[in-house]
Amino acid sequence: MSLTNFPGAANSTPLDPSITKVTIPALAQMKRQGKLISALTAYDYATARLIDEAGIDLVLVGDSLAMVVMGHDNTLAVTVDEMLHHTRAVRRAVRRALVVADMPFGSYHGTLTDAVANAVRFVKEAGAEAVKVEGPRVALVQALTDAEIPVVGHLGLTPQSVHRIGGYNVQARTADAVQQIMADAKALERAGAGMLVLEGIPREVAAEITAVLMIPTIGIGAGPECDRLRRGGGGGGGRGRPQRRSERWCDGCGCGCGCG
Repeated sequence: MSLTNFPGAANSTPLDPSITKVTIPALAQMKRQGKLISALTAYDYATARLIDEAGIDLVLVGDSLAMVVMGHDNTLAVTVDEMLHHTRAVRRAVRRALVVADMPFGSYHGTLTDAVANAVRFVKEAGAEAVKVEGPRVALVQALTDAEIPVVGHLGLTPQSVHRIGGYNVQARTADAVQQIMADAKALERAGAGMLVLEGIPREVAAEITAVLMIPTIGIGAGPECDRLRRGGGGGGGRGRPQRRSERWCDGCGCGCGCG
């Protein structure tokens, strides 16, 4: 089948009724059943189509496109309109996977009203089925949930906070920091987050968070105990040496988590 003849695209046949669409509740059920969740990053139609046809459960349109696609040194420069453009392209290709869009820096850091309005654009204009926000923004997650917008949280190494935290360094390395991230994870779940990304934290901490939460966790450089590992993203961007959080296929534990 050619890329120009993809089912569901403009002027093509409808979605095959035999395809079961992945949703936030479906991913929660997978966790309860002990099934691993697959997740990959995509920024364009062709890549997203290949990912979806391979049976991947979740496709993230990451703000890491600022680095990987646009050549910036961090994720801060990408705009809402640029993220919408790439989310539209990915959404046109995907028929089964859950499409999650990163809300870029500045799009949810003002008032809750403005943040919800920007999130609505991702759902309404680009076809996103969930949005991802960084940090322990409990009130924001609650507001988005109240607006019927599924939310994915993101704790640990939050790239949009790169200047505040002083680089792409492992987080939650002290007892106090571990207690705080545990409390933040529970608070985001209570506020309505449907899933949680854990990035750049010790595998033991990620394992403990994963065990206590009912919602799935997606790990980026957080060890193999999360409900799934995500491939792709900011580790390939920039001009410097590879960041420690960049995930590599390794022989350390046999899972490809980058722990070796």
